Amino acid sequence: MQFSKYHAAGNDYLVYTASAPFCFTEQEISRICDRHHGLGSDGILVPLINSGEMLSVDIYNTDGSQAEKSGNGLRIFCRYLWDQDIVESSHFKVSTKGGVVSCQVLDVGKRISIAMGTARFIETTESTCLIDGTELLLNPVSMGNPHCVIFVAQPTEILARNLGPIIENLSIFPDRTNVQFVRVIDRKNLEVQIWERGVGYTLSSGTSSCAAAAVSRKLGLVDAQVAVRMPGGVINIELDNDYHVLMQGPVCKVGEYSLDAECLVQEDF
Repeated sequence: MQFSKYHAAGNDYLVYTASAPFCFTEQEISRICDRHHGLGSDGILVPLINSGEMLSVDIYNTDGSQAEKSGNGLRIFCRYLWDQDIVESSHFKVSTKGGVVSCQVLDVGKRISIAMGTARFIETTESTCLIDGTELLLNPVSMGNPHCVIFVAQPTEILARNLGPIIENLSIFPDRTNVQFVRVIDRKNLEVQIWERGVGYTLSSGTSSCAAAAVSRKLGLVDAQVAVRMPGGVINIELDNDYHVLMQGPVCKVGEYSLDAECLVQEDF
């Protein structure tokens, strides 16, 4: 089983490059992504490339579930397409379960710009929740996948790890949700810590960056162009008056890997 590995601001994905169909159980996907028992990644990208049809990608989380959309995953997929000469132009479109996005390759693939679609703000009758005596204001928003933006005085990894899984599984989110803990540094900069649905704590997230910027903009806290600063790196977001979101960020190739089938048939698996 062959994979190419890339990371986008510390958020790493394996691109499935084998010729055989991608037919793995959720347990097997989890094992492949495991950083001790497998190759290690925050998810797997499976290209769906058919001659004459739109380029498509399926996105798998580390728990084996599928994601509708991933900003970092899409930038990585674009870089893979560019590296493999699958695309002839630096401008092209990619289809995901969360919609079609327009992509542009910059700096010989080292940076990718993607029009991520329109942020859709979700109305809910339960806008707050009480956790461990602390009342949190919830700001649900969709980027083609679900997000919940929460403004805090100091986003930390501990906060994301402790509260993220609770908020992810609140009953008001029937499909679970990604969670962003956000601090407004100034009108051009946000600090964000992320708990990702189906993955857990992650160093960065593209759609989370879009969600955090969109909600901050809607509340009048930031300008139309904002840098989202996460432990893994910085992603730049630009929004227009209708909340169409343009995301730009880095991509780095890690290497090519071959996975032995033995790792999927361990007795303790």
